[in-house]
Amino acid sequence: MSEEIIWPIVLQLVAIIVIIAEFILPSLGILTVTSLAIFAYSLYIVFTRVSVTAGYIFVIFDILLIPLLVIVEIKLLAFLPVTLRKTLSSKEGANAQAQELTQLIGSIGNAITDLRPAGTALLDGHRYDVVSTGGYIEKGSKIMVTIVDGNRIVVKKNVSSINTDSDLEK
Repeated sequence: MSEEIIWPIVLQLVAIIVIIAEFILPSLGILTVTSLAIFAYSLYIVFTRVSVTAGYIFVIFDILLIPLLVIVEIKLLAFLPVTLRKTLSSKEGANAQAQELTQLIGSIGNAITDLRPAGTALLDGHRYDVVSTGGYIEKGSKIMVTIVDGNRIVVKKNVSSINTDSDLEK
């Protein structure tokens, strides 16, 4: 093997490594452009310094093997720790919603702060960040949990806390 062919082969391998790095590192396409430039320079060297026949062999090699290597790399990345898993389970420590929050539906408590519409409430002896159904609720008002969506607790003013006829007209 002549010495002129070694440098383009090394450049081809470097370009393939840069393509693989594009899958791991967020570069907004900079690594892809760099890889294409390395491939192009490698082909330029082969066509000008080695031979046209060797250049066509490199082009065929690039057309056939590079997509294959990219596909294999995508498949292998699913098993590497540098990538995120497709799904997370409770065995891996992922919970979409705390179990205790679902038990709060229907609970009655007090607004610790004004809810405009977000604030803090005391429910079952614990403080929670809550959101009202859209209206303003004053501090100290009785509230009831209506919806628990993920970690979001939605409350409304408790109807049983309205005592006067003027409150009913509001």
